[in-house]
Amino acid sequence: MLTSKQRAYLRAKANGIKPVFQIGKEGITVEILKHIALVLEARELKKVSILETALLDTKEAGNEVAAALEAECVQAIGSRFVLFKRAIKKENHQIELPKK
Repeated sequence: MLTSKQRAYLRAKANGIKPVFQIGKEGITVEILKHIALVLEARELKKVSILETALLDTKEAGNEVAAALEAECVQAIGSRFVLFKRAIKKENHQIELPKK
C-alpha cells in the first residue's frame, strides 16, 4: 500500500510518460494484461489510456488491471490511468520511493 507522499512522488514521475497501451472496445483482455505485466517488470511505472469506444470507467478499469496484476493504481484522470508495481528482479528496480 502506498502512502500519499509516495503516490504524489509517482504522479510527478508519471507526468512526462506517454501512454504505451490503449484499451479498446474489447476491454481488458488477457493479452493486454500480459503485455502490461511485462512492461511493469521492466519499467515499474506505466501509463495506460482507454479509448472512447471501450465504454469503461477509467478508475474502475485502473483498479481492475491493478488487482489482476497485483499492482497499484496511482492515478486515474480523464481517459488515462497510471500503474506502479515494484519489479521482482532487483536489477530492474528503477524507482526509489520516499520512505513511509
